[in-house]
Amino acid sequence: MSNTVPAKVIAIIGVAGTKGVKRVRCKILTGKYKDKVLIRNVVGPARIGDILMIKEADMEVAGVID
Repeated sequence: MSNTVPAKVIAIIGVAGTKGVKRVRCKILTGKYKDKVLIRNVVGPARIGDILMIKEADMEVAGVID
């Protein structure tokens, strides 16, 4: 799990499909992209305030030019 970063769920956007997949907005807590807000699909229970371990957090920001 060395390639994962913790992210806190800050909002639940909605539920998609029949399996209860939730779209959540989460904020990265540590690392290179600290404080970046991402939208992810979560399978299983998720509530506001939960901590998720996100894999590949840098995929969405690869095109950003500083």
